[in-house]
Amino acid sequence: MAYADQQMSGNKITALVIVALIHVFVGYALVTGLAYEAAKKVISKVTTVDIKEEKPKEEEPPPPPPKQEDTPPPPIVAPPPPINIAPAPPPVQTVITPPPPPPVVIQTAAPPPPPPPPAPSKARGVSPKGQNRWAARIQANYPTRAAREEREGRVGVRVTINSDGRVDSCSVTSSSGSSDLDEAACDGMTRYARFNPALDAAGNPTSGSYSTAIVYRLN
Repeated sequence: MAYADQQMSGNKITALVIVALIHVFVGYALVTGLAYEAAKKVISKVTTVDIKEEKPKEEEPPPPPPKQEDTPPPPIVAPPPPINIAPAPPPVQTVITPPPPPPVVIQTAAPPPPPPPPAPSKARGVSPKGQNRWAARIQANYPTRAAREEREGRVGVRVTINSDGRVDSCSVTSSSGSSDLDEAACDGMTRYARFNPALDAAGNPTSGSYSTAIVYRLN
């Protein structure tokens, strides 16, 4: 409707402009003495112009909506179950402690090995060797003077024995009261007595001492 009104108003304005120009022309023709007939014809022609208003074009009705095909209803979808979102746990602070330093190992010198146990000692003292034999020989050498005077007695002696088992020295530890019996006892021990020598801890022969008594008795 708005477009039709605008077109009709434009036609009216055009017609009015044309009529105004004709009137001006006619007036000018009258003033200048143009032929009256010509002016009359023009005026009659112009005045008989019938201005018809154009009817506005009717708007075409909108096309009918397309037929909707029978479509099956959409499937019923159950809503998803609600998801419980647990709140985020509080941040865990991890404290990393450095490992302890390794222990300081102080190396000390190893103690010396213990000495080996001592070997069993082989030491022994002097012991007489064939004592009955050499004791009889000493008594057989009875001093002549003491036998003639029928003197008897007991002489205690102490002898030193070397590593060969022989007497090195002799001393009287207990006198018989007769000097010739005492001297005969040490002399007989030095000449006839034999011994097993003493041994040290390693079993080697060594010097030692031995004490005994010589008994002089007449039969």
